Amino acid sequence: MEDKHMQIGEVATRTELSLRTIRHYEETGLVIPSARSQGGFRLYTEADVQRLMVIRRMKPLGFTLDQMRELLEATDRLDGEDALDAGEREALLGRVHEYERAANEQVDKLRVQLSRAEDFAATLRSRLEQTVPTVRP
Repeated sequence: MEDKHMQIGEVATRTELSLRTIRHYEETGLVIPSARSQGGFRLYTEADVQRLMVIRRMKPLGFTLDQMRELLEATDRLDGEDALDAGEREALLGRVHEYERAANEQVDKLRVQLSRAEDFAATLRSRLEQTVPTVRP
């Protein structure tokens, strides 16, 4: 089954990434368009979109471009056609597991930050309610 190709504009809409960001990820080798049109336009597949979504999800968790590349290479190898021996497969799965652990740690840190931010906003709201006179009809 042939994968449907999309131009960069559609990919940008679907991933909520800017054209510039997608081109940057291409320049750094994180994602390579699956094809080019006769006119030279970048063409992407659903697999390319999914790859960009992984990158988009890693970015706010503080992962570097090199870390993104390492994880994507590991998952590419795991998903690839090449046969892996048991040791190599185990090593790749271990690497993915390390990224899962690191992502969970970052999520926990973000939850703490969010909780503190919500507390701060509530403190300001309370302060405003105490100092702003209530208008009565």
